Amino acid sequence: MDRVLDTRSLKRVGSPQGLEGIKMNASDKKRGGWSWWYLLFVVQFVVALYPPFFNKAEPTLIGIPFFYWFQLAWVLGSAILTAIVYFATKD
Repeated sequence: MDRVLDTRSLKRVGSPQGLEGIKMNASDKKRGGWSWWYLLFVVQFVVALYPPFFNKAEPTLIGIPFFYWFQLAWVLGSAILTAIVYFATKD
């Protein structure tokens, strides 16, 4: 059975939350909004949105032109870069 918090029975205090014994925000330190790790996102978009990097047929990989297999590899590489940014900036 789920427990229901009855706020009427709690005492008022001078805190902004107004509830004694309840901490609304478990994190005491706030992290800034910017990290140098976010520049990896710029790398992802520049490579994906600038076709002259990969607009060619050679070299082929098991008969698949470079244009196609590079895009597939870049999707996987972008997922790895996104995971790196996520874990590096995780609180």
